Formats: sequence, C-alpha cells, structure tokens
Amino acid sequence: MSIVNWSNEDFQVFQIEGLDERMEALTSIIRPKFHELGETFSSYFSAQTGDEFFAHVAKHARRTVNPPKDSWVAFAPYRRGYKSLPHFQIGLWGTHLFIVVAVIYEAPHKQELAERLLLNINSVKNLSDDYVISGDHMQPAAISLKEARDTQLEKMIVRLRDIKKGEFLVGRHIPAEDAVNMSAKSFLHLVEQTFDELMPIYNIIICKN
Repeated sequence: MSIVNWSNEDFQVFQIEGLDERMEALTSIIRPKFHELGETFSSYFSAQTGDEFFAHVAKHARRTVNPPKDSWVAFAPYRRGYKSLPHFQIGLWGTHLFIVVAVIYEAPHKQELAERLLLNINSVKNLSDDYVISGDHMQPAAISLKEARDTQLEKMIVRLRDIKKGEFLVGRHIPAEDAVNMSAKSFLHLVEQTFDELMPIYNIIICKN
C-alpha cells in the first residue's frame, strides 16, 4: 500500500528558478512519491483490467531551457510509453494535484475514441460535480463538469475527434491547500475512488465491455 503525504514543499518545487535547480528538487522531493504511487497503482490497474499496466514517471528529459511547470506518474498497458494510448495520471501543478484519465494528441485513432465517448457521453455526465474536464494537458486550467455538462463537454469531445491537437482529460483536481491537509490514507482512498469511477469511461474509450 502506498503511503504518500503531500506537503507545501512539493508544490513549491514549481516556484524554483532554473532548470537544473527545479529538476534537482523534482528528483529528490517529488519523484520518490510518484514511484511509490506507481508501484501501488500499476498493480491496481493490472488487477482491474486484466492487462499488465506499467507506471511511467515523468523524466522531462527533453527540456534544455525551461523548467517543467508540472510533473506526474502515468499508467498504461505498455512498457515503453503511454502518450499514444488512453492513460491514467496522478500529478502536480504548483496550484493543485490532479487524478485523471486522458487521451492526448499523440494518440492515433482519436476519431474512433471520440465517437465512442460521444455515443456514451452520459457516462461522463453522470460523474459527480467535483469532476473537471480539460482539452489541453499542458495547461493547468480545467472546467468543472457542473458547468460543462450542457454544451462544453460535447464540444470538447468533438474537438478531440476533429482537431489534430484536440485532447480530452477528465478527473479530479485537488487544490494544493487541500492536498497538504489530507492524510495518506485519505489520499489513497480518494485516488482509488476516482479511478474506480473513471474505469467505465476508460473501458468505453478503448472499446472494452
């Protein structure tokens, strides 16, 4: 079982100036927590889906100038990567923690994935009001599902289908001030609950009954 507590120091990493300095802090402060979560939830997804899942902790290896503004661990049933597949993530921005399922622009066959979501859009609409959706994994902002149900949700899925750079993420955002006040047990429960509720949507996306 993962024992991960979040602290103000974790979120303040993204205020550190300089690529090398921020990367050093990411490596020493945040990455061990992602590895621990990776072990726990790769096993969780393998048990839930019947497919072997692998954890991919962000390395930010391509960065040469600008320090990363967020970081994460992603989960997908492929050892060599996750970006081309629908995948799950637990991650941090400086302002909040996120727990999501995502389809990003690298994924092939986005049209088919989006069509399945459109046909089963109620599976997203029926999530609770504290869920959020986003159309860009590189931006921290998201729209509350409560506000998006009527029109924006469908528009975002249509954009996933029709626009090369279209993306779709759905999950929970936990403000930093709330995350640091959660016990490890409460956080683990919230992640499990969120992934349990997102699993039917993932199964729709990948066309798994």
